[in-house]
Formats: sequence, C-alpha cells, structure tokens
Amino acid sequence: MQFIDQARITVQGGHGGDGIVAFRREKYVPAGGPSGGDGGDGGKVIFRADANLQTLLDFKFKRLFLAEDGSRGGPNKRTGASGKDLVVNVPCGTEIRHLRTDIVFGDLTENKQTLVIAFGGRGGLGNAHFLSNSNRAPERCTEGREGEEWELQLELKLLAEVGIIGLPNAGKSTLMAVLSAARPKIADYPFTTLVPNLGVVRRPSGDGTVFADIPGLIAGASQGVGLGHDFLRHIERTRLLVHLVDAASEDPVGDWKIVEQELHAYGHGLVDRPRILVLNKRELLNQKQEKEIIDSLEKASGRKLMLISAAMGKGLDLLLDNVWKELGN
Repeated sequence: MQFIDQARITVQGGHGGDGIVAFRREKYVPAGGPSGGDGGDGGKVIFRADANLQTLLDFKFKRLFLAEDGSRGGPNKRTGASGKDLVVNVPCGTEIRHLRTDIVFGDLTENKQTLVIAFGGRGGLGNAHFLSNSNRAPERCTEGREGEEWELQLELKLLAEVGIIGLPNAGKSTLMAVLSAARPKIADYPFTTLVPNLGVVRRPSGDGTVFADIPGLIAGASQGVGLGHDFLRHIERTRLLVHLVDAASEDPVGDWKIVEQELHAYGHGLVDRPRILVLNKRELLNQKQEKEIIDSLEKASGRKLMLISAAMGKGLDLLLDNVWKELGN
C-alpha cells in the first residue's frame, strides 16, 4: 500500500433547493391562496476519523467532494427533501487546514471523531411565505443558497508515543523490527526507509505502545533536504524520542549534532521533547573505542548515553525500561 500523508482537496456543501410558486386551486377551497413549499437544505460535508485507514491514498485519485443538493419545494406547502450529508473518512491523526490561509479547521485524533467542514446552503422560500394582507396572491419565491466551499490541505501525522530518530543507517528499522512485529525494509545502504513505519511494543502491563520509525534525517532536513522534511511532522505528536547514533560512524558526535540542529530548526517543540540518547551497533567497538565515544557523546549532549546492539539483541531490555519510565509506566 502506498503511503500518502498529504493531500489537497476541495469540498462543497450541497446547494439548497429552490422554493416554488404554487396556488391552491381545488374547487372545495374557495379562497385558494399561495401554497408553494420551501426548498430542502443542502447536505453537509463531514470528516470522520477511521482507525482502519493508515494513509491518505484515496485522496490522490479523488479531489472534489460534493454533498447532495436539497430538493425543490412542492405544492401544498410541502418542503423539499434535504440533501444527504457526505461523510469523508480519514485516518486518525489527520489535520485539516484551509489551503490558502493555513487556518486549522480541526485535528481528528480519535476513532469515529467527526468534524463538519462545509455546511449546505439553506433552502429557498416558497410563495406561501410571502402572503400578507396587502398581497393575497404573491408570485414570489427565492432560490436556494449555495453550500460552503473550501480548498483544504490534509496532513496525516502519525499517532505514536515514541519516535525513533537518527541519521540514515543508524539502525532504526532494525531496532523497530526487534522490538515489535513490524517488518520494515532493512539493508546496508542509506535511505532504505522511505516511509514512516509503525510498530506496537508490549509494556510489562500488557498494554501496547506505538513506536514510529522515522526515515533518516540529514543536514538541511528541516528546510526540505532529503526525506526528513516530509516526515518530521510525524514525530510532532510523540511523547518521547529515542535518538539512535551509529557507533560505526566516523564522527558520532557530529552525527548527533546534525539531528539536534534539525530538531531546533524545525521547531514545533521537538527540541523540548524528552529524549533518550542511544549508541547502536556496540558490537563493532572495542573497549577503548567504546569508552572514547561514550565520554565524547555524554560531554557534548549532557545526557546519559545508553549502549545497545539491535542486531544482536543486547541492551534492549534496559532501553525499554527507560522508555517506560519516561512515559510514566
């Protein structure tokens, strides 16, 4: 399934039905009189969060969403039928913004949560509404009003409590595969992860916690370089970040600085998010190299460094203990 996390669409509420001009002409109604009914109201466009959806792929092929129009009024003061509401299902975590002004209309984060985006137009008035002492036979009615129309920007921000970040090939996908049932693509070249991957990791209590493996960041990611700019939004909702540093890198401290700088540049409070600093691939280091990297990273970051080997499955229990502690388990 193709992962699409942004879409531009247009929605429009239904047009209100027109009122009509009609008169009572039955022989047993001697006075007769106006009897034109009102038009029905147009349908609304309603967005609804659906936990079964994981992507905005449907909006790649359909860009215009129209609610049903109201029906015309009828004789004998019959009101036309209102148009049916159009319900548009989106994944949980979808933010809906006005395309031109960037105003946020709503953020659907819970399953079955709904939001009315475009109201339908009101139905027009039939001539029965215009009866008065001075005008006993009005031949006037009004047209239904147009429904609201909006151009929207949809953005999907994954709902994960823990985000795994780092440079390409830091071992994020390997860690995700070991900790959860997720099976992301893993290879020995950069940018094997092209889309965010979600995995559920079981807590000691038996509850599940959602982890997100974010595609590798590089210098300039916050300005759109590489893949990171498109996916940094997916860690905006996380409560905790696990920052992986590659022990096999020529400059682990430099790698750490690059990711930290991108978090600062991107903003949205990411730099203030609690983080666990983790050195991965410790099996590639001897004792002397390990101590040098630990000392330099802890001095540069001011954080306690954890050592793991995702490939060998070492140090993962201690890492998870720290994760649960940070999340308040």
